[in-house]
Amino acid sequence: MPKTHSPTKRLLIKGIIATCLLSVTRVGFAAALAKVVAVRVWPSSTYTRITIETNTHLKYKCSLLNNPKRLAIDINDINLDATLKKISSKVLSRDPYIKSINVVQLNSKTVRVMVDLKQDIKPNTFTLPPIEKYKNRLVIDLYPSIVASTEDDDPLLTLLEEYKNGEIIKKQPEIKVDKNKDTPGQKKNTPNKNSPIVVVLDPGHGGEDPGAIGLKNTREKDIVLQIARRTYDLLKKEPNIKVYMTRNEDVFIPLNVRVQKARTLQADLFISIHADAFIDRTVKGSTVFALSTKGASSSAASYLAQTQNEADQIGGVSRSGDKYLDNTILDLVQKTTLTNGVILGSSILNRMKGVNKLHKQSIEKAGFAVLKAPDIPSVLVETGFISNADEEKKLNTAAFQIQISTAIVNGIKDYLKKRKK
Repeated sequence: MPKTHSPTKRLLIKGIIATCLLSVTRVGFAAALAKVVAVRVWPSSTYTRITIETNTHLKYKCSLLNNPKRLAIDINDINLDATLKKISSKVLSRDPYIKSINVVQLNSKTVRVMVDLKQDIKPNTFTLPPIEKYKNRLVIDLYPSIVASTEDDDPLLTLLEEYKNGEIIKKQPEIKVDKNKDTPGQKKNTPNKNSPIVVVLDPGHGGEDPGAIGLKNTREKDIVLQIARRTYDLLKKEPNIKVYMTRNEDVFIPLNVRVQKARTLQADLFISIHADAFIDRTVKGSTVFALSTKGASSSAASYLAQTQNEADQIGGVSRSGDKYLDNTILDLVQKTTLTNGVILGSSILNRMKGVNKLHKQSIEKAGFAVLKAPDIPSVLVETGFISNADEEKKLNTAAFQIQISTAIVNGIKDYLKKRKK
């Protein structure tokens, strides 16, 4: 016997199905939209960085506009929520590149971020995958369109431009070997023994990369910048020493650019300053590291090198690569460089023991990327463990920072008497 169907029942079923489909469509549509986790604006004299952090990868399009100067960033599959609206309040009056930032919902799935500019810029935009505490990030770096020379002829802006364009390696100075000696010498273009000793200080981390964070929320990037500035001031008073810094503000500088800045300045010494953390919060003490090309001298050294070498991923770069980081193309030059690096590190460590307990009584060695200039003796100074409550407290005091800075300077002076020429 054939079944009969009620028209009323049929309409009811269709209505239920339609309602379910509409519900599923709405749920699916909502799930497809990105959720903004955080927004940040990092201004500096070198460049300004805008970061939009979301729970999923973003698709976007950028356009430069004139009359007035603006940068429009259209982001797809996103809603203008309360977090994204906060980006307008992140702009500081001292920002050299940004007047203001406004955000509008163009349509149901697209948001426009409009950056009003103070000057002509060259934008560099890219996305970063999740790492450590960060989720997906859309990064907009605003560089000046014209690189002006500074009072100290700081090459950083030029190097960042070359790095952004993938040209930094091609334009670096050649490494020079003194063929008149049995042992290769430094790469100086003017081998005048009366020439000043060029020291480059490298405060670790900066900008998007805070470095290690203590129990009281002390940020490594802030502490090491303070110590580097104090060391800079002391070295400026020394006769026959010329000193530079890789950064002198809260800005992120890729590891490769730090090394290449030292090479461009024809540095005689490179000193990277840190205040790192360890998984065991009882660990404390100052440490000095030299470069190892054959593995780390301890498991702690290996751990610290790994965390420091992740700085580019945390701070965020769109390009990387350094022909010196993965091979030993200049063994003869490196031999002298590595030897002098050990002498420099030992000299600084010997002075540090009068200031703070030493984590190790002799220098440690590990494959820190920032120490890998093949022709510059380089060391990394761990001033203390910010993860240790007692040392975090000391690192925040001017007295301890001055003591550390004085130890570094005296260590440099001791090294100059003992170095291998």
